[in-house]
Amino acid sequence: MAHIDLGVDETRFPGIAGLMRYRPETAKPLGELAEVLLRATHSLPAGERELIAAYVSGLNECTFCCASHSASAAMQLDQGMTLVDQVHLDLDTAPIPAKLRSLLRIAGAVQVDGRSVTTEMVANARAQGATDVEIHDTVLIAAAFSMYNRYVDGLGTFAPDGQDAYTDSARRIVEFGYRSTGRPEPTGSPAA
Repeated sequence: MAHIDLGVDETRFPGIAGLMRYRPETAKPLGELAEVLLRATHSLPAGERELIAAYVSGLNECTFCCASHSASAAMQLDQGMTLVDQVHLDLDTAPIPAKLRSLLRIAGAVQVDGRSVTTEMVANARAQGATDVEIHDTVLIAAAFSMYNRYVDGLGTFAPDGQDAYTDSARRIVEFGYRSTGRPEPTGSPAA
């Protein structure tokens, strides 16, 4: 269980869901940031942006965030969880477009240290067709998810076992988004 009393049943509100219920004042801007970065109209499909969040969360070894964003990415990518797993396993051999691979490399560099992003990485992303907005948002997704991961793990929140536990939550995210209001109550599965 979490390091502090969140005042909720953590099996119903695992990970960041319990934290958002504990501090609605911080939940609102955190949810809005996730909504803009992962779901707003963008030249990168939402599934690819979710994959960036999942990839960074995996590098940070944040079980809850990696599993929940992997599930959301899988629901929005034609190749589903098979592709998500391939990216987590080996970015170099995963069957993804060169542009997405270059953006994931930038995200991975941000996860280590923002100064690890090189001019060459950015030039490569541009050469693969990435726009400045896509590069900007990739860096911001990676930075934000490093923060979200540390928030979730720093307070020792509960993360359900098994990828299947995150499917219902992913469906709700795809349908209703990340804003802390306007979503139906969870029915026993994790909420993001």
